[in-house]
Amino acid sequence: MDTKQGNDNVIEDQTSKAEPPDLGLKKLLTNMKQVKNHVNKFVSSMHVEKHAKRLKEWVIVVKDEVFKAGKEDPRRMVHSVKVGLALAFASLLYLLDPVFNGIGKNAIWAVLTVIQLLEFTAGETLYKGVNRGIGTLAAISLAFLLEIIARHFNKVGCAFFIGISTLIIGSSTTYARFISSLRIYDHGVNVFLLTFNTLIASGYHDQTVWKMMLQRIYAIGIGFIICLIVSAFILPHWSGEDLQNSITKKFEVLAELVEAHVKEYFQEKNAKEDSTKSTKDSSAEKVYQEILENTSADESLATFAGWEPRHLKFGYPWHQYLQLESALHHFGHNIFALNGCLKSQIQAPQSVRALFREPCEQVAKEVVNVLGKLADAIRNHQHCSPHISNQLHKALQELNASIKSQPRLCLTSKPIQDTEVYKPMEFVRQQSKRQAVEQSKEESVKIANQTESKTVMACLEFCKALPFAAFASLLVETAARLDLLIEEVEELGNVAQFKGFHEDTAIEIVVTSQDTYSKGNQKPLSK
Repeated sequence: MDTKQGNDNVIEDQTSKAEPPDLGLKKLLTNMKQVKNHVNKFVSSMHVEKHAKRLKEWVIVVKDEVFKAGKEDPRRMVHSVKVGLALAFASLLYLLDPVFNGIGKNAIWAVLTVIQLLEFTAGETLYKGVNRGIGTLAAISLAFLLEIIARHFNKVGCAFFIGISTLIIGSSTTYARFISSLRIYDHGVNVFLLTFNTLIASGYHDQTVWKMMLQRIYAIGIGFIICLIVSAFILPHWSGEDLQNSITKKFEVLAELVEAHVKEYFQEKNAKEDSTKSTKDSSAEKVYQEILENTSADESLATFAGWEPRHLKFGYPWHQYLQLESALHHFGHNIFALNGCLKSQIQAPQSVRALFREPCEQVAKEVVNVLGKLADAIRNHQHCSPHISNQLHKALQELNASIKSQPRLCLTSKPIQDTEVYKPMEFVRQQSKRQAVEQSKEESVKIANQTESKTVMACLEFCKALPFAAFASLLVETAARLDLLIEEVEELGNVAQFKGFHEDTAIEIVVTSQDTYSKGNQKPLSK
């Protein structure tokens, strides 16, 4: 028994000695869990700060975009308020019990009509409204006619007739949408298909669909009247004005591009300018893309402007604006070619450019002046001066005289001929007869080398001037195409009956003192 108790005491002593390591391990695990929790809290706080920073950046971007949209065109805010006002008026069909009892649940179509028809300009709203009205009335008339014909058949024949009619009408109407002359009525065609299929299919089993369609027409008519009143009588926006502003803006932008390209061509290049060249090129390409490629917007504006009772009579020649824009694109492509000269890998040396800088800048200045006057003529609905291009022609003559004054560089009136090159060789041969054979060979080789060196130098000088010759020819071509623009603007003025040009309003007299030519003594007098 004593031995057994002794063994038990030994076992207890061993277990008591093994407990402290277990307690230390537990404490270590507990500390590790606490550290892990602290790390998780720190990481989560970092994620919260990161998401908060992203949210703040997103709010700033949205705010900038909202202010940018309103700053670019303040009329957008006005149009937004007008849409809300029109929707509030259309909702009165639901809110007023007497009106709702007469129309019923179809009052929602007034709200849908406002959402679909009310556009930015009055012309587009009227255009879509008339198309929708014509499409709806045509669909109702055709469906009613087919319904009368179908009643003469039995039930099976009526179903077969309606199916065949739906097939023929749907196929022919959809094919008509591919015709180019009918694409402007695409909205009316869609409304026609929707209304026709609703009536012809629903009317087969439900005879009350015609009453419902009549109430729907009332609601659509009320919605259209609301759109017309809000669009045309409350701070209206006209498509005709947008079209004129778009074209005049293109005149002004092209004038700025001509001035910028000529100025950049003749200025000395620095390292700082080379670093910003790529950004300028990308911005210029975007401007050219907006001017030369985005023609569908102006075509749509011309179509919508034809529906606006903006002038004293209908039939205003909006199509003439599109012809003017076509000539403007023809002119713009030439300016884009000037931009290509700036990007060319082979450039004329600065010394060659400096010889013709003043006449070229004068031509560019006159081109800009003419473009500005054409834009003002379109904006003010007034004819141009008959002498609008006189100063431009004088500048072209000065450029021509300046180029002719440097015949060795480029456009010489007497180009180098092969006979002129070999004339010194004939002189060498005559001299060689009077001297010994060896001396004549040495002298002939020497003179031939001199002649060849002169020819090579002339060719090198001509090659240096080739890039400038390309730039100058494009500048002259720009002035030539400007005459076509002047003719188109005059044609527009004749067709649209612009106001006549009065010379007495454009006379400006500058009196200069004989003693000094300072600006303080120059007094412009104009009538």
